[in-house]
Amino acid sequence: MNAPVTITQTRADEAFDCLQTAIVKGELAPGEKIGELDLCERFNLTRGPVREALGRLESRGLLVRRPHAGVRVVSVSAAELLELYRIREVMEGLAARQAAERMTDQEIADLQATLDSHEAMIEEALGQAYYQAEGDYDFHHRIATGSRNTKLAQMLLGDLYYMVRMYRYRLSTSSGRPHRALGEHRRIVEAIAQRDGELAEFLMKRHINAARQNIERKIEQGEISF
Repeated sequence: MNAPVTITQTRADEAFDCLQTAIVKGELAPGEKIGELDLCERFNLTRGPVREALGRLESRGLLVRRPHAGVRVVSVSAAELLELYRIREVMEGLAARQAAERMTDQEIADLQATLDSHEAMIEEALGQAYYQAEGDYDFHHRIATGSRNTKLAQMLLGDLYYMVRMYRYRLSTSSGRPHRALGEHRRIVEAIAQRDGELAEFLMKRHINAARQNIERKIEQGEISF
């Protein structure tokens, strides 16, 4: 029997994960100017891995580098963010419909188990935050890949995915929203498990529409600024 393969993270991988998480959680805020030495001191990293991590974050669209202005965390305007959510509403609705048609029973069971772990995390955060690591731990990522639509997944999981992740966490920290979002996720998965593509699409679109309305409310009340 072959021994299991162990994937060892390099220091650059660790620096990348650390900085990407800091961006998603807002510890490095949209528009914030950053430098290598400051990052090393703030996050207890070394300069070589940080430099490599910054290049990867820039290629992912999370950092922007401008001549004579240095490196900054990417940012969007309120209007641009709301447009991104309108795009997501249509595209992820289609992804949910196709996931209902194409995900395997085991993939659906795994997704339901993932939501159970999300519930435990929300409880640990006292219902005040809903943080999903990227990839298979992310509900929306799993739906996109489960659609088996390569072109659609490429669009949803490219720059759009990483840009939106920055704001999803930041905007999920209102009281009550994490539990509501989890409930909406569970109803979407129930529709997928029932192989009801039409209902899955409707529920996903409604879920993202609710998130957009939450953003609009926060903007109007002055709770967030851009």
